Amino acid sequence: MAAKSSTIISTGRVAENRKARHDYEITETIEAGLVLLGSEVKSLRRGRASIVESYAAEEGGRLMLVNANIPEYDASLDKHPPKRKRPILLHRKESDRLIGLINREGMTLIPLALYFNDRGIAKLSLGLAKGRKKQDKREAIKKRDWDRQKSRLLKNG
Repeated sequence: MAAKSSTIISTGRVAENRKARHDYEITETIEAGLVLLGSEVKSLRRGRASIVESYAAEEGGRLMLVNANIPEYDASLDKHPPKRKRPILLHRKESDRLIGLINREGMTLIPLALYFNDRGIAKLSLGLAKGRKKQDKREAIKKRDWDRQKSRLLKNG
């Protein structure tokens, strides 16, 4: 019987939210830890996760990652709910500052990437963001295209 081959990620990016930079204006990025179960870490090492529809919210004075999908690990006996709320690990001062910004100024914490650092620890890159309107998205696309075209002209000219 042939063994199943699957890629195992020891360091590097597991999941990325590429749509976030289009839908939101990111003002600041923060690196945070996550409280994960063993079966969730194994599933992440297999590269199985999605943070596209997720966000961070305050619940009971703590920041929680809501709606992130980390599927169950196949060979595990202790199954976890794939979309459970996961606590985000930050220093108390930073956590309180972000909760204040979310509640008072209408900002949002959006996960940008889920990855393993050099030491093999799962980390979450969060973006402090403000939502963009449709017109703002169009302007951002025009500006990005113009910057691209400008760099091509300078490079070739």
